[in-house]
Amino acid sequence: MSKVTIRAAQPLDLPRCLELDASFSTDYVWQMDSRTQAGQIALTFRSVRLPRSMQVSYPRSPKAMSANWQACDAMLVAEDGRGLVGFAALSRRPVQAVAWLSDLIVAKSARREGVGSALLAAVVRWGREQQLKWLIVEVQTKNYPAISFCQKHGLNLCGFNDRHFTNQDIALFFAQAV
Repeated sequence: MSKVTIRAAQPLDLPRCLELDASFSTDYVWQMDSRTQAGQIALTFRSVRLPRSMQVSYPRSPKAMSANWQACDAMLVAEDGRGLVGFAALSRRPVQAVAWLSDLIVAKSARREGVGSALLAAVVRWGREQQLKWLIVEVQTKNYPAISFCQKHGLNLCGFNDRHFTNQDIALFFAQAV
């Protein structure tokens, strides 16, 4: 494992970011159950083991990611001896004092080597520099590795949107104070 360097993205980095394979394999998903009874709504998320591993594509197309990057306030890239191995796309939501992390992708060859953790630490620093109070991360319910990553780093489930992604996947939102 090489030393990871995090820096602001440059225009020439964007095509390299799009080349990263953001798909993943999972044996678990978070399943949402909703029940309405006697004027109450009960929502439950539970971890469910799948009968077999599932290969999952990233919920945004390259075109949608490019459009998101044009609108975001910061994009950070991670490099090591192999070159560009990850990136994070951030937006400021000053009214809510939130740093919104919409994309955090690490190359398959660099996963579980601390690249995601280094990017997340840089995201938190960026939020503090922007005088924001919260970090919110969006994750698919199918992305159990990302859910586990968020929980490992102290982020807590703070909401969901059942039609957030264009493929109609449910988005979970995890937050922590910055």
